[in-house]
Amino acid sequence: MARTRKALAAQVDVAHLISAGVLAGVCPRALIEEVLADTGKASQRERRLPAPAVVYYVMALALWREAPLEEVLRVVCEGLQWLGGGEAGAVQASKSAISQARTRLGPEVMRRLAERVLRPLAAQGAPGAWYRGFRVMALDGSCLDVADEAANATFFGYPGAARGETAFPQARVLGLVECGTHAVVAARLAPYSRSEQSLAAELLPAQLTADMLVLADRNFYGFKLWQSACASGAKLAWRVKSSLGLPVQQALPDGSYLSTVFDSADRARCPGQTVRVIDYALQGLATPGQDRYRLVTNLLDPQAAPALELAALDHERWEIEGVFDEFKTHLRGHSTVLRSKTPELVQQELWGLLLAHFAVRQLMAQAAWPRGLDPDRLSFTHAVRVIKRKMPQAAAVPP
Repeated sequence: MARTRKALAAQVDVAHLISAGVLAGVCPRALIEEVLADTGKASQRERRLPAPAVVYYVMALALWREAPLEEVLRVVCEGLQWLGGGEAGAVQASKSAISQARTRLGPEVMRRLAERVLRPLAAQGAPGAWYRGFRVMALDGSCLDVADEAANATFFGYPGAARGETAFPQARVLGLVECGTHAVVAARLAPYSRSEQSLAAELLPAQLTADMLVLADRNFYGFKLWQSACASGAKLAWRVKSSLGLPVQQALPDGSYLSTVFDSADRARCPGQTVRVIDYALQGLATPGQDRYRLVTNLLDPQAAPALELAALDHERWEIEGVFDEFKTHLRGHSTVLRSKTPELVQQELWGLLLAHFAVRQLMAQAAWPRGLDPDRLSFTHAVRVIKRKMPQAAAVPP
């Protein structure tokens, strides 16, 4: 009951924290101006829709998925006092003008902003975010439908279906997520044809740090990717397929064992790598044959990370499914397809979506931690509703 009262109080704190600025708190004007200058996208002349305003507008699109484009602009302008000379309703722009402004901005500005902004949020020891001194992370991907336009179809491609192709082209998103906060700390966007493994090979070496413990599903394991991720200093606990040969080389007291993985394509010349294997079963599952799981980890000492704990921790990996649900359902509302009609604007919209999601999640963490709560105790849907209700009045995008 006490924890429930704390959670309710933290939900109230979300509304109070909005006055500090939601979108501008994540992307301050100075940072936007710096990135615009670096990319050569700073406004060369005074425009009705200057580039910084368009950046905030693209992020706001993620919060007001159900609203007309002009209405989203109105909401943003109520926060951008400088944009209308102090009059919230001073800016009027047609869909065409908004599209032209977004096209001038392009996707690169939003991508670079995301690379500067997205990061882990949890301080050492924050509730729900750590395991034995390691920041618990998860790696996974998902696909989002994009508008069925010729340019999008050519760039992104269609998934296959039982008969022909699906109705919409799809963009693939790969995310590295901090499980305790649901914050996406890094991402890659690509056409549907790009595999999650190839995107992970680009993402992981630059993003992993020695304080992370990264969880991943069985489709990610490959010797080269595993070796690259280990070289970062991060700890890994990845599920692997039952077909992977992992003979017992040394049994350990907690029921796990040591084995060696090799590069199957160059086993003769490439030295193997020692891993610890955890085989376990879940009791009472309704689907026979799907109750056995196998993890490999580079945490070789069973006393430092007992097998039972790692087996239980593996289910934290499902937190990333909740993140994609927040993207696909709670932020997108009844609109199941991204608005943008060209590949460049689709990518821009997706980076804006990532930044808006991060803003919401950062706000929730700031509300939860002072009360000793795991941010999971708060409702993402409630936080989005409060932000949308309070944002214009609170000037959440201040001058």
